[in-house]
Amino acid sequence: MRRVLVIGPCGSGKSTLATMLARRLGLPLFHIDQLNWKSGWVESTKDELREKLRAIAVTDRWLIDGNYGGTLDERLPRADTIVYLDFPIWLCLWRLGRRIATHRGRSRPDMPDGCPERFDVSFFVYLLTWNLGPRPRTEAKLKGHEHKIIRLPNPKALAAWLKRVESSRS
Repeated sequence: MRRVLVIGPCGSGKSTLATMLARRLGLPLFHIDQLNWKSGWVESTKDELREKLRAIAVTDRWLIDGNYGGTLDERLPRADTIVYLDFPIWLCLWRLGRRIATHRGRSRPDMPDGCPERFDVSFFVYLLTWNLGPRPRTEAKLKGHEHKIIRLPNPKALAAWLKRVESSRS
């Protein structure tokens, strides 16, 4: 695992896993949210984000967390491993609510300064409809990369996989 993507629904724990995994594997970590957002919740243009991701993807070692489906084509061909946190949406909704309560009014570690956590109805709707829109679009983009995917359906499967990763590195 030298070029790793961590993807999945909002609230699945992508950034938490990415931080832990990057440390364990000794890989440089890139949170797409940090690349995309500027202080004050100002979003980069699609071209700016794609340029940043292109510069990272051509390097030999990285771990990138985040879906941003419109940019997967920049990363999928170069990734050697895709960790897909394919968790139930009800769990992701609960975790998202907990995240908002925990970080409300402050920027999370995986976000740039000046982007405080907040409740956003449209973000919850996006997650509620994950299986109807974002998921099928993500699955379509993953076609041809199935051999690289480690699909983890729940936190128990993630814990078991992390144990295997840890034991293989010892």
